[in-house]
Amino acid sequence: MVPNDKWLKLAGLCGVATPIVALSCIFIAISLSPWFSWSSNALSDLGVGEASWVFNSGLIAGGILTMILAGSMFVSFRDQALRRIGAVILLIDAFSLIGIGLFSEAAGRIHFYFSVAFFMLFPVSLFLLGIGAVKATSRKFGILTIVIGVLAALPWVFRWDAVAVPEMLSALTASAWIVIQGARVYSGEA
Repeated sequence: MVPNDKWLKLAGLCGVATPIVALSCIFIAISLSPWFSWSSNALSDLGVGEASWVFNSGLIAGGILTMILAGSMFVSFRDQALRRIGAVILLIDAFSLIGIGLFSEAAGRIHFYFSVAFFMLFPVSLFLLGIGAVKATSRKFGILTIVIGVLAALPWVFRWDAVAVPEMLSALTASAWIVIQGARVYSGEA
């Protein structure tokens, strides 16, 4: 069963809204946390400070919005196994983002596991979605998806004094793809 047009439009809007909500909350939390430093902190440090409610709720909301987008992709790609697997991995990745927000650094090691899963699963999902798109009918978008997946993983190849910078670089590249995919789902292209 293919989702109806209203469901796809809603899912597409959720994809477009994801980075707006999540990144806005991250930057609001940064502005409310004068101690935060790009050169000595992780973004997750914002999840236990005075602006923790803004930071954590933004991640949870972003994860929920991404789950809706990923769910619509899974249903839409009914005859495309590779893209369906990529959509499931994106769904798990979205769950990991929710986990980061629910289990802050104060929760202990579980926060670390959710964070690592989030930053690892996104490029994997894009790799599978990209290959699946190339094999289906969307060669240009498939290649773009693979390139964005590589760019999302690339910051983690380098050594950093603090992880806020690679986290944000990965998040920005992920955000670009989520917006593009959300727009494609909304318009019926995906």
